[in-house]
Amino acid sequence: MGCFSCSLRLTSLDNDRTLDLEALVDTGSFYTFVPSRLLEQLGVSRTGSVTLRLADGRTAQYDIGQAWASVNGESVVTLVVFADDDAMILLGAYTLEGLRMAPDPVSQELVPVLVHPL
Repeated sequence: MGCFSCSLRLTSLDNDRTLDLEALVDTGSFYTFVPSRLLEQLGVSRTGSVTLRLADGRTAQYDIGQAWASVNGESVVTLVVFADDDAMILLGAYTLEGLRMAPDPVSQELVPVLVHPL
């Protein structure tokens, strides 16, 4: 799949603060990565930590929190990773699934996923 960016709005859980960002759609990333300074500006609380395997094979521990994520008019409370301050903003699979969206590699945009009942 080719890489592409999309508009991502992050909002604090109390709906008091909002950031409009450009994020790289990255289905290879489980979580959504956001520079720590931006999450702190948004007022996101650190609620735990996770150990993650990075693209280069290293493992690293990161703090996580929760925020509202909105893309194309859809919103969901999702987990966000407090990434290094120089890190790219990545929109990960966990958030995409919560939004019920998937990347379309041809049009290079996010499209709704039709969920079929059992």
